[in-house]
Amino acid sequence: MPTDPSDKTTQPSVDPTGEPSAQPDEPTLSLEEKLKLLPTEPGVYLFKDKSGKTIYVGKAKVLRNRVRSYFTKGDDGRWQYRDLIARIADLEIIVTANELEALIVEANMIRRHRPRFNMEVRDPGSYPYLKVTKERFPRVFLTRKPRQDGSKYYGPLSNVTEMKDTLRTLRKATRIRTCNLKITPASVKQKKHKVCLEFHIGNCDGPCEGRVSESEYDDGLKLLVNAVHGKQAPLIEMLEERMRDLAQNLKYEQAAKVRDQIQRTKQLTIRQTVLTRELIDRDAFAVAQEDEDGVVAVLRMREGKIIGRHHVNLSRMKAAGRAAVWMRVLSDYYLGEVHEVPSEILIPEALDAEDEELLLTYLEEKRGRKVKILVPQRGEKFRQVHLAGTNAKLLLGERLLAKAKAERIPHSLLMLEEHLKLDHPPLSIECFDNSNLFGQQPVAAMVRFEDGRPAKKEYRHFKIKTVVGSDDFKSMEEVVGRRYRRLLREDREKLPDLVLIDGGRGQVNAARRIVDELGLRDLPVVGLAKRLEEIVFPGTAEPITLPKTSSALKLLMQLRDEAHRFAITYHRSLRNKASVSSTLEGIPGIGETKAKALLRHFGSLKRLKDATPQQIAEVPGFSVKAGEKLLQQLNE
Repeated sequence: MPTDPSDKTTQPSVDPTGEPSAQPDEPTLSLEEKLKLLPTEPGVYLFKDKSGKTIYVGKAKVLRNRVRSYFTKGDDGRWQYRDLIARIADLEIIVTANELEALIVEANMIRRHRPRFNMEVRDPGSYPYLKVTKERFPRVFLTRKPRQDGSKYYGPLSNVTEMKDTLRTLRKATRIRTCNLKITPASVKQKKHKVCLEFHIGNCDGPCEGRVSESEYDDGLKLLVNAVHGKQAPLIEMLEERMRDLAQNLKYEQAAKVRDQIQRTKQLTIRQTVLTRELIDRDAFAVAQEDEDGVVAVLRMREGKIIGRHHVNLSRMKAAGRAAVWMRVLSDYYLGEVHEVPSEILIPEALDAEDEELLLTYLEEKRGRKVKILVPQRGEKFRQVHLAGTNAKLLLGERLLAKAKAERIPHSLLMLEEHLKLDHPPLSIECFDNSNLFGQQPVAAMVRFEDGRPAKKEYRHFKIKTVVGSDDFKSMEEVVGRRYRRLLREDREKLPDLVLIDGGRGQVNAARRIVDELGLRDLPVVGLAKRLEEIVFPGTAEPITLPKTSSALKLLMQLRDEAHRFAITYHRSLRNKASVSSTLEGIPGIGETKAKALLRHFGSLKRLKDATPQQIAEVPGFSVKAGEKLLQQLNE
């Protein structure tokens, strides 16, 4: 049908995601106007940037109050807050009937849009699930892709190889079919199917020919599912009864097969790790984090036994506080039909009160019984959360190692570049530390890291030469000046990308002064103060504090601690030598020159005492007779 040119009606365009978008000439409300029209109902809000892309999704009990708070209050302390506010160009809201509905919609929107400023929860998909099909005489098998097809899924299960063996044993014991025949009352009546070999060897009861009722078949199916979750006792009891019946009917060969099935089923119980004496169903959660990356580990316990470990990877964790992290993880983990809800959920930090009440409402509706969310502080439950934390740290280590292999530049250096606002990643870093004891034997040390790792061949010791007493500022000026004068003279290519000073503002300013005097004004200098692990900048009053989970902070602390260790070791060595030299000079006939010659030759007082007169005679200025006399005086 031809279009009438006079018809001004336009249809909304559709973007690649299938969502309608307004035509350029269609009137739209500004962000300020939309804020004025916000309702007081609960719902979900989506912030969008100038290109129309969703950058943040949140839920609210009262949309008007929550959304307006972003534009009326100051910084709320979240890492992404200022950047998020600066990028908001549009707003979309979805009003819901209640908070519970808002929670579900929020989770769905985050999965769909994967907004930049929301924490991302990603299932690595490496665990199998037990699928029980929705049909007459259901089938049971393992799958890695749960679907919304009406079937029941149990899992995730920890070890696919072990689970295949387990499922094979349990299917034989419960006689669950392995075929994919479509069994209907009509097909049975018409004798459309014939029993196969599995029936003849006793692994199936022949539902395809109607040889077993649906209720009997379902009883066996229930026993199988319970056994997978660590509840093997009812299945073993049923098998023992079957074995006795066969034996009484003189079917000894078949009874022996059932006996073997009992033994294999009992072995499944032995494989389970007992974590608690309480026969309770419980999930214990813990998280390990470094920068924006994290891993949540879940230990799944059924009847007090660990039946599996699951984990999810987290990204963009700067976008949320810990309470928000747990709300997102728990809601994402239990929403839908995949993960069953236990009677107790253990987490290391508390949820916000309103969020916890909302989540419990959903979990209890799904489970049909009471659910507890606990934050244990001591005892057995605390140890279970700690064990989950240990697993999370291991998984995070694996993830970061894989990430480091994929990246040309270590992530910690990229984070240092970001936090310190450097022009490029600091591939080489040198750290200085002073060491003295009441002004005695003042020394300094410098360590160098390249690509985030110690370059021990480049470590250097310094004896303080121009400073009298314990003046840290002057000492720092001396050693930093000596180091970089030499590099400028001999090897400019070894100049580092960053200088780190172990100390506060005074030491940092001293280092900055000498570096500027040498013409190295572009060489960044920062300090790491021990008390609060603050990063100090020269000439500024405000230090910065990074989270304890920051890989950048961990790298700076590693540098600082290594420089301190190296300086202390050198200082201790000099003190020991000074002590030995003083001891030797106290012996008649041994002056400073001879004492130093002995130390250079033997290295320590112990080796000197263990030497023979002939060995001492090898030192210039000594004879065998002088060696005998020296040893006698040392022993006295």
